[in-house]
Amino acid sequence: MVTRKHPAATAPAPAPASATGNARDPAAQVLRRFRLVFNAVKSHFQQVEKRAGIGGAQLWALSVIGAAPDIGIGGLAQAMDIHQTTASNLVKTLIGLELAQAQRKGPDRRAVQLRLTPAGARLLRKAPGPFSGVLPGALAQLDPATLARLDHDLALLIDLLKADERGAGIPLAQM
Repeated sequence: MVTRKHPAATAPAPAPASATGNARDPAAQVLRRFRLVFNAVKSHFQQVEKRAGIGGAQLWALSVIGAAPDIGIGGLAQAMDIHQTTASNLVKTLIGLELAQAQRKGPDRRAVQLRLTPAGARLLRKAPGPFSGVLPGALAQLDPATLARLDHDLALLIDLLKADERGAGIPLAQM
């Protein structure tokens, strides 16, 4: 009589090389690099929040308002490359903290013009930069060919992940 081992009693199959964390494995190396990028971004925003007392996305929005007094919600969203609803939520928070104010002037009373309050201007002067975060500044330093290659390769990865494109409109500081 042949006895068979129960499937649970057999040794687990070895993990694929990419899951082993082997530094010589290209997938593991790229994963490590993603971790380094994410941790650099996260560390920057943690320092910002600690020193400024508000989140990185809020500080960035505040800096855009300070640089462009009377900017509207749509202009803020465009300047930050975020969805208009996200920009509106950031503004509501800044107004609630009395760091920004919204005024309705001009022929279209639905549109608001945003300005810093004196408290917002003081906070902005003491806050650490870069206000948009470290990643946009680093990307801006790359040459166009490198950016194009990175964009193409990340598009391939995004397709494999079946990522929700709406996530592209969320500031990294809010992730």
